[in-house]
Amino acid sequence: MPLKNLNDLLIQEVRDLYSAEKQITKALPKMAKAATEPELTAAFEKHLEETKGQIELLDQVFGILGVTPRAKFCKGMEGLLAEGAELLEEQEKAEPAVLDAALIAAAQKVEHYEIASYGTVRSYAEQCGFNDAAKLLQQILDQESMTNENLTKLATTFVNKQAEQGQTGGSSTKGQTGGSSTKGQIGSTSTAGA
Repeated sequence: MPLKNLNDLLIQEVRDLYSAEKQITKALPKMAKAATEPELTAAFEKHLEETKGQIELLDQVFGILGVTPRAKFCKGMEGLLAEGAELLEEQEKAEPAVLDAALIAAAQKVEHYEIASYGTVRSYAEQCGFNDAAKLLQQILDQESMTNENLTKLATTFVNKQAEQGQTGGSSTKGQTGGSSTKGQIGSTSTAGA
């Protein structure tokens, strides 16, 4: 599709995000399975349900924009998810808490990509006069921001501390260690604690 104006760019970027969200729905179950910290598993499972809802919201955005819901393959998300997939290949060699920390980092890279992208398309929608679409995009942006904050909290509250000490995952925020779960989950760490 030729980009003749901001409206064309808005449609292209929403199609890109549609692809990104669909890719994420395939990756999150694998991440949840690989994570060893139950709270991290729960966070991934919760975000999977949110992501499914975000796809439905994007369907509504397409309707407001007057175009058919269609994905434009998101190469950026493909790359971020490929990095996360590499972690899964290494999970047998990693200490559980270190794997959880790495999963949090990988997930936060995805969240930051989404936060930047949704902020941009929301601004485009506002500029083009699609205020109802902008509200839906802001709703998704708020969810992505909250997910990022929750991952940061998990990382800084206990996962990074456990990883530093080489402890196994599966402990609670009450400072318990050990109790490694047989369920594998994927998470990411906050590199700056932000």
